[in-house]
Amino acid sequence: MVEDEREAWACTLREQGFFPGSCTVSAGAKEAPACRVTLRRTNGEWERLISALHLSRPENYLSIYQSGCNFSCRKCHSWYFSKRAEGEWYTPQEILRECIPYDRKVNWHEPRSRATAYHAHDTCRCCGSCVLYGKRSSLCPGVLEPSAIVLSPQGFGPIRNIVSFTGGDLTCQPGFYARCSERIKAHTRLWVLIETNGYGLTPNHLDLLRSAGVDAYWLDIKAFREDVHRWLTGCSNEMILKLPEEMKKRDFTVEVLSLYIPGVVETDQLEAIAAHLARVDREIPFTILAFFPEYQMKEYRSPTLGEMIEAFQAVKAAGLKNVRLGNTGIFAPREDQIQILGQKVGLGCF
Repeated sequence: MVEDEREAWACTLREQGFFPGSCTVSAGAKEAPACRVTLRRTNGEWERLISALHLSRPENYLSIYQSGCNFSCRKCHSWYFSKRAEGEWYTPQEILRECIPYDRKVNWHEPRSRATAYHAHDTCRCCGSCVLYGKRSSLCPGVLEPSAIVLSPQGFGPIRNIVSFTGGDLTCQPGFYARCSERIKAHTRLWVLIETNGYGLTPNHLDLLRSAGVDAYWLDIKAFREDVHRWLTGCSNEMILKLPEEMKKRDFTVEVLSLYIPGVVETDQLEAIAAHLARVDREIPFTILAFFPEYQMKEYRSPTLGEMIEAFQAVKAAGLKNVRLGNTGIFAPREDQIQILGQKVGLGCF
């Protein structure tokens, strides 16, 4: 039977003096907070609604795609399961059962400091050229042998020793993540990464997750300006901008991603985010991802090649050492554009 609803569904953010997220999701004909319809406790055990679970590309790690989120992002690319209750219920023990065989298949071991999506490109660009055509592409890092490249639902690449929670985000209810991490760390050699919007990661929750063995965070900072962030997500970013420092204090591996959205989040805000990160640690990896129209922002355009190059150069000038551009096919689909990109930012930076 399901335990006392008040215990399982209490808003942990409100209890700690924070505002709840923008967390309403659709569940059939009704709408409810995500923690009520995509998270539950049955007979004392946490359960989470999971949409999919597989080896993802280009991250090259095991991704657990969660239904339900505490943000209402206008540009969400996974809205069909993050804002709808959809999937199958998994306990931490069932998550572990997926991780154990994955761990046995790992063929590229990263140190904890590289338990990120950012560093995946250092070993493979996921083009599959070495397997399909018997030769490496011009962008290949030349690190792996073709025998290390395997096919997964999202394409070719290696199998890295990382498991990630992605998709919807309910780190505002950290119990499930803590229990999963404890089991994963006790029975596998995998690093545990949480891809997060950061809204649920209060100091108390960071401490809990650190003690449970979580290794790394991929923090998605949607905007630097609070008014823009609130428009994009339904929530303030005041708590989120404090997280890089709080995470580094606790010895987590940290990477940050931000979208370039023309007319909404452009070079000035990306530069401000970079300067903010550089004051914490200039080595924090930062990815500038090109926006593409989706969900409630289909009328907005993607950035141009020139805009992405300008943003890259501004972010580097702000003091960060490790910067990449992502979603290259959106702003540089042609070979001549790839050549320009290589000249302007370097072949290893996209």
